Amino acid sequence: MAADGNKRKRPNILVTGTPGTGKTTTSSALAEATQLRHINIGDLVREKNLHDGWDDDLQCHVINEDLVCDELEDVMEEGGNIVDYHGCDFFPERWFDLVVVLQTDNTVLYDRLSKRGYDGAKLSNNIECEIFQVLLEEAKESYPEDIVIALKSDNIEDINRNVATITDWIRSCPPTS
Repeated sequence: MAADGNKRKRPNILVTGTPGTGKTTTSSALAEATQLRHINIGDLVREKNLHDGWDDDLQCHVINEDLVCDELEDVMEEGGNIVDYHGCDFFPERWFDLVVVLQTDNTVLYDRLSKRGYDGAKLSNNIECEIFQVLLEEAKESYPEDIVIALKSDNIEDINRNVATITDWIRSCPPTS
């Protein structure tokens, strides 16, 4: 567990990566396999209005990071959470015991995002993010490198392997007292 003197009995995991890399699919399967709570930040922002409006260019809500962190503080202290979001630099470092950055081949990612209706700036910005490994670098700059892992997420076999890998990691975590 995080070396901050926390009293969590179960770990908190951040699953991050460019949109379309399989964060929600992986996080849902992982929650089912481990009985940890899946928190999809995009859904939380919409459900609780934790945003400052809509960005017409990127076709998404502009999240209010302070409101999101305030909303999550107590549940994160309890532990046992899988947080699913495409950004990671605004969450407190103390919250996470493992940061998983999902990465997808650019061709696969392009197809996934196109099927979701992404186009223009939204599509090109996300593909560039993946090409330049922006989220991996963000994770390495925001958290201790020894808790950051990058996992390939091109297909269902990769997702199943990733869920098994993370589940094994969770099972090997000694609970703190």
